[in-house]
This record gives sequence, structure tokens and C-alpha cells, in this order.
Amino acid sequence: MHVKLKKISSDASFREFYRIQKNLTSSILVRANKDKFKNLVVYAATNKLLIDNKIIAPRLIKEYFKNDMMEIEDLGNNSFLDHIKNKKNKLNDYKKLIKIIFKLQNIKLKSYIKLKKYKIKINNYSLAVLHKESDLFFDWYLKNNLKKKKFNKFKNAIKNELNNLYKKLYFQDQCFVHRDFHVSNIIIKDNKIGVIDSQDIIKGNLLYDIASLIDDVRITLPIHLKSKIFNYYLSKTKKIKTNEKNLAKDDLDILSVQRNLKILGVFVRLYKRDNKSNYLKFLPYTWRLLSFRLKNPLFNNLKILLNKAVPRSNRKKVKF
Repeated sequence: MHVKLKKISSDASFREFYRIQKNLTSSILVRANKDKFKNLVVYAATNKLLIDNKIIAPRLIKEYFKNDMMEIEDLGNNSFLDHIKNKKNKLNDYKKLIKIIFKLQNIKLKSYIKLKKYKIKINNYSLAVLHKESDLFFDWYLKNNLKKKKFNKFKNAIKNELNNLYKKLYFQDQCFVHRDFHVSNIIIKDNKIGVIDSQDIIKGNLLYDIASLIDDVRITLPIHLKSKIFNYYLSKTKKIKTNEKNLAKDDLDILSVQRNLKILGVFVRLYKRDNKSNYLKFLPYTWRLLSFRLKNPLFNNLKILLNKAVPRSNRKKVKF
């Protein structure tokens, strides 16, 4: 048997991926020497959960967890981003992704999932978790933009305002949340949609995966298309009542702001800590996404604070 091993592009995690070519078939070897439990065991367990619920995900072929590796099914490298970026009419394709989100949200999520001898606890998207994520904005992005005295002042004020906003979230801890549902984590294989990178799952808000799909830093969508995708979700979901639709829009905005503040921090961290500079190019568009959501009057105080901490003239900065 002729076997070829080829390293393929890595993601924002500590994992490395290799394509194993065996004659006419292929699989993926995943290696993780840090955060092994999450990046291997939790990922394999979550993929099994998705497959059990009729959602395409990479199937575990063989585990070598003791050696920091596992072999999984190869879904190919045709991402939804590749599939969609040159299309003029994108709405129908996005409707298919909303249907995948419905499947995810209909998973009956217990307090834990199992894989062989492993038991994985499923946490709630609590206030503490929301803050832990948006703290990345302070610890990596803001800290590298402001002097210490100014940094501490703005950190305390912005964090306090975020706390007020997070407490206003209405649809809390209700369903399966993928937590990174964006165009590069959706794979098209044989005209079918598969989901990857699912190791960060949590039980949370109905609107989180919608926010990460609509306000995705990797693809620029016109505002009218964002609205159509969101309205399609609202028109088809059975989990949001007619009189709750305005509350859903506020939740979408709050979660998009929380997520994109986190992303600013994560992308600077990937550069500073992991020497992955290619993520810095997304920073200006992340600010544009934030500015769009900050138009909601809910954010009047936060908008003033962010404008003072990071003036608009500094938001195109991609060097740190």
C-alpha cells in the first residue's frame, strides 16, 4: 500500500493537521501537544454527537490519545467560504446553513457527553464565561494600544458596561451552541454540508451561532443580506415567539459585540503569542462589524467608551 503524509493548513488552535493518502482514500491525522483533552477527546466526542444527530462531521477512525493524536474522516478542503465568495446570490446558500443551525439547536443536550471512558461536561454560557471571553479584548488588544494608567481606567469602565449588557440577554442557556459557526468551519463535500472545529461547544443563547455566521470577519456581507438571513431564521424558528423578535435582535447585537471584542483579542494573541500574523488583516473589518452593531441605542454608553479608548483613526491598525 502506498501511503503519503502531507501537512495541511492549521487553524487558530494548537492542533496540527496532516492528510494521509492511502491509494485512492484519504483521512486526516490530528496532532495536539497542548490542550490535548479539548483538541482531541472533546472534538471527537462532539463530532460523534453531531453524527448521531444526522449532522455531517469528521468521524473518528482511530484514536491515539496517549500519543497526542487521532485519525479522523477527511471531509475535504472545500469550505463554505470557497463555495460562496464569488456567488452573486448568496441568500439560498445561507438558508441551508440556517437549517444546519436548526439541527444543532434541536440536539437534546445533556449535562455531559461521553466517548469511551471519557466524560465531558457541557458548561452553560454563563456571565462568567461571557466575561472571560471579552476579557481577551483587554488583555491582548487594549493592553497593546494604551499606557497602563489609561488601560486600567478604560478596562474597568468598559467591563462594567459590558456586564450591564450581558445581564440584559434574554434567551439564555437554552440550546447547543457551536461557538465558532463561520464560513471556514463549514465544509461542502459531495454537495452536502459538514461542520468542523466543534470542540468549543457550550449550552447557550439561541442567537450566538446566528451572530457568528452573520457577522463573520472572514467574509464581507452587505447589510441587506445580513437582515435577510436573520429574518429567515426568525421566520422559521419555533423557539422564538412573535412578541420576542425585538428581544432576539437585541441579543444578536449584544452577542455580536461580545464575540467581536473577543476576536480582536484572540487575533492579537495569535500574533503575539503564537507568531500567526495572518489574522491581523481581519482587525479593521472586525471594528466595522462592531461599529454596525453599536448603532443600537443599547450601546450608547459602550460606544462612547470605545470611541475614547480606541479612536476611529486607530481602528485600521494591523501592526503591534
